[in-house]
Amino acid sequence: MKFLNFQQGGKIKCGILIESDQILELKNIFQFLGKDPSLVESDVKFFYNYYAIKDLIGEFVENANFKGIKSMRLSEVKLLSPVLHPSKIVCLGMNYKDHALETGQKLPKLPLLFTKASTAVIGMDEAIIIPKVRKTIAGSAEQIAVLDYEVELAVIIGKICKGVSIENAPNYILGYTILNDVSARMEQMSDKQYFRSKSFDTFAPLGPWIVTSDSIGDPMNLHLECSVNGELRQDSNTKNMNFNVYEIVSFISEAITLLPGDIIGTGTPAGVGAGRKPPLSLKAGDMLEMSIENIGSLRNSVQN
Repeated sequence: MKFLNFQQGGKIKCGILIESDQILELKNIFQFLGKDPSLVESDVKFFYNYYAIKDLIGEFVENANFKGIKSMRLSEVKLLSPVLHPSKIVCLGMNYKDHALETGQKLPKLPLLFTKASTAVIGMDEAIIIPKVRKTIAGSAEQIAVLDYEVELAVIIGKICKGVSIENAPNYILGYTILNDVSARMEQMSDKQYFRSKSFDTFAPLGPWIVTSDSIGDPMNLHLECSVNGELRQDSNTKNMNFNVYEIVSFISEAITLLPGDIIGTGTPAGVGAGRKPPLSLKAGDMLEMSIENIGSLRNSVQN
């Protein structure tokens, strides 16, 4: 199943994608089935109720009993981030050996965690904004931030998760989507930590939808790539991760309670702009396209 958020007529709605470009609103499905539509009236409700309703939705889709339910084409709606208000976004640094090598760093012995602000989240076709940043805390002089891209497989948590084992971690993963871990490289280096440089508004493009765990295939064998203006920059496979998704979920949950709808970025492979010689940064007018096998593609432009 592919879950998504979309906007139509000024209203935010939750739906599922059927076939290649048809959307069914979840509330309409539940009304058709005589079930309580409030269970799926928002993405938060969907995430918290997912394990209680997934069989119902799955049987409905499998039976393809769509007659009488209004469908919409993707072209008729505005796609939004499939997670609108996550309680947190936890990411990994240096989780691909080739990315560690290109940046001159060693692979960590334990997952290297950092966070992004949830207010950085944007969706499909929304613009990444290049921010202006102050050179000093008290000064007014500004400089343009140096932006970089990072394609990542994102894990979406489906139930309250605390202290789970590696073996049990799959039972807590609702599904997967694409995350572009946009980074302001000068601030990342000068701050000596990642939070500010990864958390400017618009620095977490996410989408286009969530593919549920039972539909993704093997999450540790997915091709992923990033193109800038049609030029392939990153080209790898999730099998090249240092720590796999189940190890990551288990490790994070050892210290932090993960909630339904929380996002985990699993790291990026080689090919980022900062790793090139000479380094390449994003500029206004650039078009980014992130793709992950069995999920789809996430497009975002860059603007001043």
